[in-house]
Amino acid sequence: MPMKGRYPIRRTLEYLQKGDIVFKNTVKIMTVNYNTHGELSDGARKFVFFNIPQIQYKNPWVQVMMFKNLTPSPFLKFYLDDGDQVLVDAEGKDHKDISQHVKKILGKSEEVLQAEELARMVHSNPANFGPKKYCLRECMCEVEGQVPCPGLIPLPNEMRGKYKSQMKGTEV
Repeated sequence: MPMKGRYPIRRTLEYLQKGDIVFKNTVKIMTVNYNTHGELSDGARKFVFFNIPQIQYKNPWVQVMMFKNLTPSPFLKFYLDDGDQVLVDAEGKDHKDISQHVKKILGKSEEVLQAEELARMVHSNPANFGPKKYCLRECMCEVEGQVPCPGLIPLPNEMRGKYKSQMKGTEV
């Protein structure tokens, strides 16, 4: 994929995975209200430009909406699943300050993230076979010491049914 457009590094997988904001399960909608001009919205503009792609990548279940030039002061609003709303003021703040504040109040802690990763690793048992996104191995032939797939390496003649039936026919 050619690196075209404004700051194309934002669309690379490595950049998206470096995002550190993973919302709690209660966050359902995130709205960002900011202005395209003015010093007060500079941090919010940079937050939208640099951090929103990472947030969307790390939180695919959260709906993210941006509203431009509707309010005099920039802010972020989060809608939770129990009907509550959390309002974060972004006026005059740097985009790093905004992201740290959002992570502190609505992000999962490092302990929770590590526990979820551990649970995910326990779930992927090496004895399970299937698609790579769910299991460690796709086929039994990937296990060391097993017979390789006949599509990749031909089986010895003694292991083929066609050869065995021909040998039985010649013995009679």
